Amino acid sequence: MANNVTKIIAGLLIAIAVLLGIYAWMLGRSSSSPVQAQPVVAANPVPVVIATRTLPVGQPIAADALKIQPTSPAPTGAFSDPAALVGRVPARDIPASMPVVAGALVSGLAEDVQPGERAIAVRVDETNAVGNRLRPGNFVDVFLNLKREGGGAMFDGEVSQTQARLLMSKVRVLSFGDATPDRDSGNNTNGNNGQPTNTRIAVLAVPTAQVDALTLGEASGRLTLALRNPRDDELAIQTVAVRTDNKLSPSALAAAGVSLQQLSGTARTAVANVNVPPLPSRLAPAVRSGGGSGGSSIEVIRGGRSETVAY
Repeated sequence: MANNVTKIIAGLLIAIAVLLGIYAWMLGRSSSSPVQAQPVVAANPVPVVIATRTLPVGQPIAADALKIQPTSPAPTGAFSDPAALVGRVPARDIPASMPVVAGALVSGLAEDVQPGERAIAVRVDETNAVGNRLRPGNFVDVFLNLKREGGGAMFDGEVSQTQARLLMSKVRVLSFGDATPDRDSGNNTNGNNGQPTNTRIAVLAVPTAQVDALTLGEASGRLTLALRNPRDDELAIQTVAVRTDNKLSPSALAAAGVSLQQLSGTARTAVANVNVPPLPSRLAPAVRSGGGSGGSSIEVIRGGRSETVAY
Protein backbone atom coordinates (compact mmCIF):
# COMPACT_ATOMS: atom_id res chain seq x y z
CA MET A 1 0.00 0.00 0.00
CA ALA A 2 2.81 2.37 0.89
CA ASN A 3 4.51 1.60 -2.41
CA ASN A 4 1.40 2.60 -4.35
CA VAL A 5 1.17 5.94 -2.56
CA THR A 6 4.81 6.63 -3.26
CA LYS A 7 4.33 5.86 -6.95
CA ILE A 8 1.32 8.18 -7.17
CA ILE A 9 3.20 11.08 -5.55
CA ALA A 10 6.18 10.54 -7.84
CA GLY A 11 3.92 10.56 -10.87
CA LEU A 12 2.30 13.84 -9.82
CA LEU A 13 5.67 15.47 -9.30
CA ILE A 14 6.82 14.35 -12.74
CA ALA A 15 3.65 15.72 -14.33
CA ILE A 16 4.08 19.08 -12.59
CA ALA A 17 7.70 19.27 -13.72
CA VAL A 18 6.68 18.58 -17.32
CA LEU A 19 4.00 21.29 -17.21
CA LEU A 20 6.44 23.83 -15.76
CA GLY A 21 8.94 23.02 -18.47
CA ILE A 22 6.35 23.54 -21.21
CA TYR A 23 5.31 26.89 -19.63
CA ALA A 24 8.93 28.08 -19.44
CA TRP A 25 9.51 27.12 -23.07
CA MET A 26 6.44 29.13 -24.16
CA LEU A 27 7.57 32.20 -22.21
CA GLY A 28 11.03 32.07 -23.73
CA ARG A 29 9.62 31.81 -27.22
CA SER A 30 7.28 34.81 -26.80
CA SER A 31 10.04 37.06 -25.37
CA SER A 32 12.40 36.23 -28.21
CA SER A 33 10.01 37.59 -30.85
CA PRO A 34 11.33 40.91 -32.27
CA VAL A 35 9.61 44.08 -31.10
CA GLN A 36 8.79 46.48 -33.89
CA ALA A 37 10.24 49.92 -33.23
CA GLN A 38 7.78 52.79 -33.20
CA PRO A 39 8.57 55.30 -35.89
CA VAL A 40 9.64 58.68 -34.46
CA VAL A 41 7.65 61.45 -36.06
CA ALA A 42 9.50 64.73 -36.11
CA ALA A 43 7.35 67.63 -34.88
CA ASN A 44 6.74 70.36 -37.39
CA PRO A 45 8.41 73.68 -36.49
CA VAL A 46 6.00 76.34 -35.24
CA PRO A 47 6.49 80.13 -35.27
CA VAL A 48 7.80 81.37 -31.92
CA VAL A 49 8.65 84.94 -30.89
CA ILE A 50 12.26 85.32 -29.76
CA ALA A 51 14.31 88.28 -28.55
CA THR A 52 16.65 89.93 -31.05
CA ARG A 53 18.64 91.44 -28.18
CA THR A 54 18.78 91.18 -24.41
CA LEU A 55 15.52 92.36 -22.87
CA PRO A 56 16.35 93.96 -19.49
CA VAL A 57 14.12 93.41 -16.49
CA GLY A 58 11.63 96.19 -15.80
CA GLN A 59 11.86 97.78 -19.26
CA PRO A 60 8.89 97.65 -21.67
CA ILE A 61 9.57 95.48 -24.70
CA ALA A 62 9.91 97.37 -27.99
CA ALA A 63 8.65 96.03 -31.31
CA ASP A 64 12.12 96.00 -32.90
CA ALA A 65 13.42 93.75 -30.11
CA LEU A 66 11.28 90.83 -31.29
CA LYS A 67 11.20 88.52 -34.26
CA ILE A 68 9.53 85.27 -35.28
CA GLN A 69 11.60 82.12 -35.66
CA PRO A 70 10.35 78.58 -36.44
CA THR A 71 11.11 76.37 -33.46
CA SER A 72 10.50 72.70 -32.71
CA PRO A 73 9.25 71.92 -30.18
CA ALA A 74 7.69 75.17 -29.00
CA PRO A 75 8.47 76.06 -25.36
CA THR A 76 5.63 76.16 -22.87
CA GLY A 77 4.08 79.63 -22.73
CA ALA A 78 5.66 80.80 -25.99
CA PHE A 79 4.03 83.49 -28.15
CA SER A 80 3.45 83.44 -31.89
CA ASP A 81 2.44 87.09 -32.36
CA PRO A 82 4.98 89.84 -31.53
CA ALA A 83 2.16 92.40 -31.16
CA ALA A 84 1.00 90.60 -28.02
CA LEU A 85 4.37 91.31 -26.37
CA VAL A 86 4.96 94.95 -27.30
CA GLY A 87 4.82 97.01 -24.11
CA ARG A 88 4.96 94.01 -21.77
CA VAL A 89 7.59 94.11 -19.03
CA PRO A 90 10.08 91.28 -18.38
CA ALA A 91 10.25 89.98 -14.81
CA ARG A 92 13.86 88.92 -15.43
CA ASP A 93 16.50 89.50 -18.08
CA ILE A 94 15.71 87.62 -21.31
CA PRO A 95 18.87 86.83 -23.32
CA ALA A 96 19.05 87.44 -27.05
CA SER A 97 17.83 84.62 -29.36
CA MET A 98 15.79 83.13 -26.51
CA PRO A 99 12.02 82.57 -26.81
CA VAL A 100 9.90 85.04 -24.85
CA VAL A 101 7.57 83.00 -22.65
CA ALA A 102 4.75 84.04 -20.34
CA GLY A 103 6.63 82.96 -17.22
CA ALA A 104 9.36 85.53 -17.92
CA LEU A 105 6.94 88.49 -17.97
CA VAL A 106 5.40 90.60 -15.24
CA SER A 107 1.81 89.53 -14.69
CA GLY A 108 -1.04 89.98 -12.25
CA LEU A 109 -2.06 93.33 -10.77
CA ALA A 110 1.20 94.98 -11.81
CA GLU A 111 0.05 94.77 -15.42
CA ASP A 112 -3.24 96.48 -14.57
CA VAL A 113 -1.62 99.47 -12.84
CA GLN A 114 -1.18 102.31 -15.31
CA PRO A 115 1.85 104.66 -15.30
CA GLY A 116 1.31 107.34 -12.68
CA GLU A 117 -0.84 105.05 -10.53
CA ARG A 118 -0.19 102.96 -7.46
CA ALA A 119 -2.11 99.93 -6.20
CA ILE A 120 -3.35 100.58 -2.65
CA ALA A 121 -5.26 98.13 -0.46
CA VAL A 122 -8.00 99.52 1.80
CA ARG A 123 -10.15 97.84 4.43
CA VAL A 124 -13.78 97.33 3.45
CA ASP A 125 -16.91 95.65 4.73
CA GLU A 126 -20.51 95.34 3.62
CA THR A 127 -21.41 98.78 5.00
CA ASN A 128 -18.82 100.89 3.17
CA ALA A 129 -18.35 98.90 -0.06
CA VAL A 130 -21.84 98.78 -1.63
CA GLY A 131 -22.81 95.65 0.26
CA ASN A 132 -19.70 93.81 -0.97
CA ARG A 133 -20.97 93.96 -4.57
CA LEU A 134 -17.99 95.73 -6.11
CA ARG A 135 -16.17 94.01 -8.97
CA PRO A 136 -12.72 94.49 -10.51
CA GLY A 137 -12.96 97.19 -13.17
CA ASN A 138 -15.67 99.16 -11.35
CA PHE A 139 -15.20 102.86 -10.64
CA VAL A 140 -15.90 104.35 -7.22
CA ASP A 141 -15.88 107.70 -5.47
CA VAL A 142 -13.99 107.65 -2.17
CA PHE A 143 -15.57 109.59 0.69
CA LEU A 144 -13.82 110.31 3.98
CA ASN A 145 -15.67 110.44 7.30
CA LEU A 146 -13.91 112.13 10.22
CA LYS A 147 -15.12 112.54 13.79
CA ARG A 148 -14.32 115.57 15.92
CA GLU A 149 -11.54 114.92 18.36
CA GLY A 150 -12.32 114.80 22.06
CA GLY A 151 -10.86 118.20 22.84
CA GLY A 152 -12.42 119.85 19.80
CA ALA A 153 -11.12 123.18 18.61
CA MET A 154 -10.83 124.39 22.22
CA PHE A 155 -7.48 122.61 22.42
CA ASP A 156 -6.42 123.27 18.83
CA GLY A 157 -7.25 119.71 17.71
CA GLU A 158 -6.49 118.50 14.20
CA VAL A 159 -10.17 117.70 13.53
CA SER A 160 -12.38 120.54 14.77
CA GLN A 161 -15.74 119.16 13.64
CA THR A 162 -17.32 115.89 12.53
CA GLN A 163 -17.49 115.82 8.74
CA ALA A 164 -17.77 113.76 5.56
CA ARG A 165 -16.22 114.89 2.32
CA LEU A 166 -15.32 113.61 -1.14
CA LEU A 167 -11.67 112.61 -1.11
CA MET A 168 -11.20 111.42 -4.71
CA SER A 169 -13.48 110.55 -7.61
CA LYS A 170 -13.64 107.82 -10.27
CA VAL A 171 -11.05 105.52 -8.76
CA ARG A 172 -10.68 102.15 -10.50
CA VAL A 173 -11.08 98.93 -8.51
CA LEU A 174 -8.23 96.52 -9.31
CA SER A 175 -9.35 93.66 -7.11
CA PHE A 176 -12.02 92.96 -4.54
CA GLY A 177 -11.38 90.13 -2.13
CA ASP A 178 -10.12 87.17 -4.16
CA ALA A 179 -11.58 88.52 -7.42
CA THR A 180 -9.13 90.00 -9.93
CA PRO A 181 -9.52 90.76 -13.65
CA ASP A 182 -8.01 87.31 -14.36
CA ARG A 183 -10.21 85.56 -11.76
CA ASP A 184 -13.54 87.30 -12.00
CA SER A 185 -16.46 84.90 -11.93
CA GLY A 186 -19.00 87.66 -12.50
CA ASN A 187 -20.32 87.39 -8.96
CA ASN A 188 -18.91 87.59 -5.49
CA THR A 189 -20.87 84.82 -3.82
CA ASN A 190 -18.54 81.77 -4.04
CA GLY A 191 -21.53 79.49 -3.49
CA ASN A 192 -22.74 81.38 -0.44
CA ASN A 193 -26.42 80.86 -1.34
CA GLY A 194 -26.31 83.84 -3.66
CA GLN A 195 -25.16 86.20 -0.91
CA PRO A 196 -21.99 88.32 -1.26
CA THR A 197 -18.96 87.02 0.60
CA ASN A 198 -17.56 88.86 3.59
CA THR A 199 -14.76 90.66 1.75
CA ARG A 200 -12.26 92.62 3.85
CA ILE A 201 -9.80 94.08 1.32
CA ALA A 202 -10.20 96.10 -1.88
CA VAL A 203 -7.27 97.20 -4.04
CA LEU A 204 -7.66 100.57 -5.78
CA ALA A 205 -5.63 102.20 -8.58
CA VAL A 206 -4.79 105.57 -7.02
CA PRO A 207 -2.86 108.45 -8.65
CA THR A 208 0.56 108.77 -7.02
CA ALA A 209 -0.07 112.30 -5.73
CA GLN A 210 -3.20 111.14 -3.87
CA VAL A 211 -1.79 108.08 -2.11
CA ASP A 212 -0.77 110.07 0.98
CA ALA A 213 -4.26 111.52 1.43
CA LEU A 214 -5.90 108.10 1.03
CA THR A 215 -3.64 106.32 3.51
CA LEU A 216 -3.92 109.14 6.06
CA GLY A 217 -7.69 109.25 5.67
CA GLU A 218 -8.00 105.50 6.26
CA ALA A 219 -5.76 105.66 9.32
CA SER A 220 -7.58 108.67 10.83
CA GLY A 221 -11.20 108.11 9.81
CA ARG A 222 -13.43 105.83 7.80
CA LEU A 223 -13.55 105.46 4.03
CA THR A 224 -16.74 104.85 2.06
CA LEU A 225 -16.63 103.56 -1.53
CA ALA A 226 -19.54 104.80 -3.64
CA LEU A 227 -20.11 102.87 -6.89
CA ARG A 228 -20.54 105.05 -9.99
CA ASN A 229 -21.48 104.54 -13.63
CA PRO A 230 -18.37 104.19 -15.82
CA ARG A 231 -19.97 106.52 -18.38
CA ASP A 232 -20.21 109.31 -15.80
CA ASP A 233 -17.24 111.59 -16.55
CA GLU A 234 -17.81 114.18 -13.81
CA LEU A 235 -14.68 114.53 -11.70
CA ALA A 236 -13.85 116.55 -8.61
CA ILE A 237 -11.21 118.95 -9.90
CA GLN A 238 -10.06 120.28 -6.54
CA THR A 239 -10.20 118.37 -3.25
CA VAL A 240 -7.84 118.00 -0.33
CA ALA A 241 -6.41 114.97 -2.15
CA VAL A 242 -6.41 116.42 -5.70
CA ARG A 243 -3.89 119.25 -5.65
CA THR A 244 -3.96 120.54 -9.21
CA ASP A 245 -2.53 123.99 -8.52
CA ASN A 246 0.83 122.63 -7.41
CA LYS A 247 3.69 122.59 -9.91
CA LEU A 248 5.47 119.67 -8.24
CA SER A 249 5.57 116.24 -9.83
CA PRO A 250 3.16 113.60 -8.46
CA SER A 251 5.97 111.81 -6.64
CA ALA A 252 7.20 115.09 -5.14
CA LEU A 253 3.68 115.92 -3.99
CA ALA A 254 3.38 112.52 -2.33
CA ALA A 255 6.77 113.02 -0.69
CA ALA A 256 5.70 116.45 0.61
CA GLY A 257 2.79 114.75 2.34
CA VAL A 258 -0.49 116.04 3.72
CA SER A 259 -1.43 116.69 7.34
CA LEU A 260 -4.63 115.72 9.08
CA GLN A 261 -5.40 119.41 9.56
CA GLN A 262 -5.25 119.90 5.80
CA LEU A 263 -7.29 116.78 5.22
CA SER A 264 -10.03 117.93 7.58
CA GLY A 265 -9.91 121.60 6.58
CA THR A 266 -9.10 122.67 10.15
CA ALA A 267 -7.16 125.93 10.42
CA ARG A 268 -3.98 125.71 12.44
CA THR A 269 -5.11 128.57 14.71
CA ALA A 270 -8.62 127.24 15.23
CA VAL A 271 -9.87 128.28 18.66
CA ALA A 272 -13.42 128.01 19.95
CA ASN A 273 -15.37 131.24 20.21
CA VAL A 274 -15.64 131.26 23.99
CA ASN A 275 -16.11 134.59 25.79
CA VAL A 276 -13.35 134.41 28.37
CA PRO A 277 -12.79 137.76 30.13
CA PRO A 278 -9.21 138.96 30.08
CA LEU A 279 -7.18 138.69 33.24
CA PRO A 280 -6.36 141.99 34.92
CA SER A 281 -2.98 143.34 33.94
CA ARG A 282 -2.16 144.14 37.54
CA LEU A 283 -3.85 143.08 40.73
CA ALA A 284 -4.98 145.87 43.08
CA PRO A 285 -3.29 145.80 46.48
CA ALA A 286 -5.31 144.44 49.34
CA VAL A 287 -7.12 147.11 51.34
CA ARG A 288 -7.23 146.65 55.09
CA SER A 289 -10.51 147.77 56.56
CA GLY A 290 -11.17 149.21 60.01
CA GLY A 291 -8.13 151.48 60.21
CA GLY A 292 -5.91 150.25 62.99
CA SER A 293 -8.40 147.77 64.40
CA GLY A 294 -6.10 144.87 63.74
CA GLY A 295 -8.59 143.01 61.43
CA SER A 296 -7.29 141.06 58.42
CA SER A 297 -8.52 140.89 54.81
CA ILE A 298 -7.82 138.85 51.69
CA GLU A 299 -8.23 139.69 48.04
CA VAL A 300 -10.50 137.34 46.08
CA ILE A 301 -10.57 137.29 42.28
CA ARG A 302 -13.68 135.92 40.54
CA GLY A 303 -13.33 135.84 36.75
CA GLY A 304 -12.12 139.34 35.89
CA ARG A 305 -13.37 141.00 39.09
CA SER A 306 -11.36 141.61 42.22
CA GLU A 307 -12.78 142.20 45.72
CA THR A 308 -11.43 142.31 49.24
CA VAL A 309 -13.00 140.18 51.94
CA ALA A 310 -12.36 140.83 55.65
CA TYR A 311 -11.92 137.98 58.09
